[in-house]
Amino acid sequence: MATLTVRNLPEEVHRALRMRAATHGRSTEAEVRDILETTVRPPERVKLGSLLASIARDAGFNDAEAEQFDQLRDKTPAEPVRFE
Repeated sequence: MATLTVRNLPEEVHRALRMRAATHGRSTEAEVRDILETTVRPPERVKLGSLLASIARDAGFNDAEAEQFDQLRDKTPAEPVRFE
């Protein structure tokens, strides 16, 4: 596991962290770990396909319109990239 040192932390912030940790019944260090983990690793990552589907739903697209878009889509295979 990695170690992180935070320098120049204002005393008010440190005090607030200690109070928050006490409220949750854990050490200040455990509280900071929890804050960092929940901030940088949200519990449910939004996947691109789900996001696109929700955008289409919000825009009011139905299956018939999706079929029209599919018919208009260029279905020719992509050319491989050449690095010459």
